[in-house]
Amino acid sequence: MSPAAPAAELAPESAAAEPIVVDQVAVARLYGEPLFRMPLDLYIPPDALEVFLEAFEGPLDLLLYLIRRQNFNILDIPLASVTRQYLDYVDQIRRHNLELASEYLLMAAMLIEIKSRMLLPPKKSADGGEPEDPRAELVRRLVEYEQIKLGAAQLDALPLLGRDFLRAQVHIEQSLAPRWPDVEPDELRLAWRDILQRARLNQHHTISREQLSVREHMSIVLRKLQGRRFVEFHELFDTARGVPVLVVTFIAMLELSREHLLEVTQAEAFAPIYVRLAYTAS
Repeated sequence: MSPAAPAAELAPESAAAEPIVVDQVAVARLYGEPLFRMPLDLYIPPDALEVFLEAFEGPLDLLLYLIRRQNFNILDIPLASVTRQYLDYVDQIRRHNLELASEYLLMAAMLIEIKSRMLLPPKKSADGGEPEDPRAELVRRLVEYEQIKLGAAQLDALPLLGRDFLRAQVHIEQSLAPRWPDVEPDELRLAWRDILQRARLNQHHTISREQLSVREHMSIVLRKLQGRRFVEFHELFDTARGVPVLVVTFIAMLELSREHLLEVTQAEAFAPIYVRLAYTAS
């Protein structure tokens, strides 16, 4: 028989093994090849269907769960029953995750060691007192862990930003035109006191009588403000002429402000005070 004969015999079998599919949609692809029906020998690993109903954060958490589930007294733990249930759970973990089970095995060894000490006759202490319960250290750790766990649960129950509520955000459109703050009477009084203090530095001993006119000084103030946008408050006072002139000038400014002929402004709190002519809408 020639070498081509076996190939000719196998060709029909190979062609018969492939299903003839016409106008059918593939349900899946396996290694790039389309599958037109689910395989009958589909294998599902047992671990894929395993469900853990309880998740513990460590050996103490598991031990505390076993004690509280059966309403055992934490100060008088029945180690035989608890250790048996603990080892059953550790045996299940060891089948799947040996690294995780190592931490639980350490606690299991501690439970067995405590149980063995309880079976031996107790040794009296050096001072002749009652021997300490072998379970005392374990009970102390369990009580501390339970207190911390309850505290963490209370903290988690508090409202948390981003989880339980969101911070309200309100956009307020502000006017682009600056709004100058109003001049308070106390600020005007302090500015006037500063002018008087400067005037006392230029006092003369010459005594003279001078007739002062408020209207005249009102005109002087208006002339000083003419053609100028802003003038500082202290520039309107002639400190060299003495306190009487300063008083009359200040009264003239107040009179002009009352008649809405000038405005007293301030850029911000505690900033220098400026005076300007009042502009009236035409």
